[in-house]
Amino acid sequence: MNKLPVLGNITPIIPAGGDLEKSIVFYEQQLGFTTLYKEGNPVEIAIIKRDSAEIILQRNDDRYLAEWTTFRIQVDDIEQLYREFQSKGGQMIHPNGILETKPWGMKEFVILDVAGVCITFYEPVN
Repeated sequence: MNKLPVLGNITPIIPAGGDLEKSIVFYEQQLGFTTLYKEGNPVEIAIIKRDSAEIILQRNDDRYLAEWTTFRIQVDDIEQLYREFQSKGGQMIHPNGILETKPWGMKEFVILDVAGVCITFYEPVN
């Protein structure tokens, strides 16, 4: 019996602006991530994680690249996560990306990080 390969989590490497320490603080304090690893002085690369979501932040001050970088993170209990982010001021939530149910069957909201990267948090509607 042949076992089929199974894909696991994906770990994006994203542009984090010219000041990686500023991005790390944002991900830790605003989004609840923990820093697992940092390299360089000044920091050139960092690995951050929250639950199963892992992201590699790379120092890169190309604003155009950051603003065209986007990815999605699936969430269990998206309404609780949305309230958590709102309780931290909610400035990271995109004004056009408030929590709502989309026609494609997902409840989602969008945030922008300090470099301009767009992250959509989503949960399938049952």
